[in-house]
Amino acid sequence: MMGGRCSGICRALALLALLFPLRERGCWGLNPSSGDLEKSPHSDPDPWEALLRHKRSWVWNQFFVLEEYTGNEPLYVGKLHSDVDKGDGKVKYVLTGEGATSIFTIDENTGDIHATKRLDREAQPYYTLQAQAVDRVTNIPVEPRSEFVVKVQDINDNEPKFLDGPYLAGVPEMSPLGTMVVQVAATDADDPTYGNSARVVYSITHGQPYFSVEPKTGVIRTALPNMDRETRDQYVLVIQAKDMVGQMGGLSGTTSVTVTLTDVNDNPPRFTHKNYQYTVLESLPVQSVVARIKAADADIGSNAEMDYRIMDGDGPGMFNITTDENTQDGVIILLKSLDFETKSSFFLRIEATNRNIDSNFLSLGPFSDTTSVKVMVEDVNEPPVFSTPLSKMVVSEDARVGTSIGRVSAHDPDTSNNAIRYSIDRNTDLERFFNVDALSGVISTAKPLDREANLVHNLTIFAIESQDPTQIGKGIALITVLDINDNAPVFAIDYETLLCENAMPGQVIQTISAVDKDEPLSGHRFYFALAAPVAGNLNFTLRDNKDNTASILTKRGGFRRREQAVYRLPVLIVDSGSPALSSTNTLSVRVCDCDSDGVALSCGAVAYTATGLSTGALLAILGCIITLLVMVLLIVTMRRRRKEPLILEEERDIRENIVRYDDEGGGEEDTEAFDMVTLRNLNVIRDPNVRRDVTPDTPTFFHYPSTTRPSYKSLPDNVVFREFIWERLKDADVDPSAPPYDSLQTYAFEGSGSVAESLSSLESLSTDSDQNYDYLSNWGPRFKKLADLYGNSDGTSVFS
Repeated sequence: MMGGRCSGICRALALLALLFPLRERGCWGLNPSSGDLEKSPHSDPDPWEALLRHKRSWVWNQFFVLEEYTGNEPLYVGKLHSDVDKGDGKVKYVLTGEGATSIFTIDENTGDIHATKRLDREAQPYYTLQAQAVDRVTNIPVEPRSEFVVKVQDINDNEPKFLDGPYLAGVPEMSPLGTMVVQVAATDADDPTYGNSARVVYSITHGQPYFSVEPKTGVIRTALPNMDRETRDQYVLVIQAKDMVGQMGGLSGTTSVTVTLTDVNDNPPRFTHKNYQYTVLESLPVQSVVARIKAADADIGSNAEMDYRIMDGDGPGMFNITTDENTQDGVIILLKSLDFETKSSFFLRIEATNRNIDSNFLSLGPFSDTTSVKVMVEDVNEPPVFSTPLSKMVVSEDARVGTSIGRVSAHDPDTSNNAIRYSIDRNTDLERFFNVDALSGVISTAKPLDREANLVHNLTIFAIESQDPTQIGKGIALITVLDINDNAPVFAIDYETLLCENAMPGQVIQTISAVDKDEPLSGHRFYFALAAPVAGNLNFTLRDNKDNTASILTKRGGFRRREQAVYRLPVLIVDSGSPALSSTNTLSVRVCDCDSDGVALSCGAVAYTATGLSTGALLAILGCIITLLVMVLLIVTMRRRRKEPLILEEERDIRENIVRYDDEGGGEEDTEAFDMVTLRNLNVIRDPNVRRDVTPDTPTFFHYPSTTRPSYKSLPDNVVFREFIWERLKDADVDPSAPPYDSLQTYAFEGSGSVAESLSSLESLSTDSDQNYDYLSNWGPRFKKLADLYGNSDGTSVFS
């Protein structure tokens, strides 16, 4: 039979809550199979024992172990015992399951169970283990395996925590007392089914007297009525949660709750001033902003939105007011032009009203306010104004130069009423057909007019103040040119008249009409007739159709192209103008060969057949032409293949050509490849007229005087090259045959020789020279190295 034993701590903390006290070291528990209370066989006899005991060889209890045990010795959990165990050491106890050997150990001889590590109920609340009694020698079970539970008993070692904190909450301003703001919740990891370790109560440590919290639920409510957001809009509360039902020794945790008072429309708009005054220029354009006013509203957002309107005032329709949705300003807009001389001030009465009114706060109203606005108009120097912005005038196209057409008039709208001068914008009268009198504004003609070239003249007239020329007014003068009969009628189109050889007498071969650039008021009326020289011809006649057209008819038949291919018929056209004008227009009639339907097949003169050359003669002529062409092609090809001369032609740019000889020469000592005497002797006879950079095809007509050339023999060596170059430059500048552009001048000139002769040191080792090289020190820094090498010692010592 097995019984469980607990330590003194177990008796003190865990089993005091049971209904029955423990006796001696025995510990009560629930049987996992039956759920009945059982007692250790080592306890005192009890009358309940006969009722609770079951007939079996194993009896065990549910063991309890306190968490977070801090003792130095292993914690005693309980004891296992079997009826088979006679105390002779033949039975061995074996423990398996969760934490066996790692956390829980068992004495295989006595069955005592100990916990070797600290246990945490929040990590694992219980452990399930299996116990078995086996024969020590054979390890054969003497009892069936049985299971029992070691439950970790809770202690208050966890403080409450606000998992959702810190909190942000909002409540409308002016809320009544007790309005719910937010609910907070704290959790305690301790066992809620055992004791008060997990029973939490709430309290407010910071935020009174504005808010309160319900101890059991954590609901935060307003503790004062009518809190005003405009006075203070945010509160930070500190809420505490404490376990052990808030008793002494309980653990606690805190969180912060930020409560923001949200806005309601409890403040009406108010203008800061009852009267406003603004000044604007009379030249302010229409739809411009005159002024901006604003009614102050302590509310925010939609509760501060407002509408403005003009209640009354003088100058109706002059102004309008709208709301700027971004700033809630009232924007006064100008609707009509201002005129200081007409009205210099305006008075407006403006009202501002909240757009969204809360009916709960009507008692705080009214939610509107009014103010007065005075707009002062400031005078500006305005440009002259034409009495008629558009002046329409007419003039006959035969008007003489200087004829007055009409008059424009402008005035200064300012009180000063300055004098006005007039002028024409010549961009609108490029050909200067008109003039305007600067003082009177009378417009007159300056050139003869032509209605057919320009029917209407659109002139811009400037009116300029005499005292301030920057003030310019503009007016329009629309001048229409009246027509006179100054154009004779002509053919409407260029007619192409075809006459069939088989035409019959009296046949209409063409219908003609006329046009006239003039436009008489009564319309055109043209009269047609044949000109006098051909009025009595025997071939054609003309019939006036009285509808501004005429028909050309044949008088006879039998026209033949061979006899005459084209007939020229002069037609006289007269208009109905006053005076009447006429013109003679020539109608060309071509005789054609036509088919039976009258469709022309061929027109014009017929070529006569003449005695020609024979076929052989034509072939001979053709052969000669081909031979000449072949010869020309050969000549052109040969000329293209001809090699260009090495010396460039005069008209070709030297910069675009490179002549390469690939001859390096032998240096100064080589006298076989070139005659170096020519290069060494500078005073040899040369033709000064011959250019060295171009082919001397064109003779030079400039002759140098013999006295202008210097004698190079008398010049120092360091001047020779400079004088030589200057001489050649002078030749190029004054030579009329030189090309008119910069060219490359090349000169094969090496100077008159050096007193040092060759400066090469290649022969220094093999030549016994006693030459003095001290003069190298006088040649400057460029020869310093050579002076150091040869100036103070012989060559052999240098390379030794």
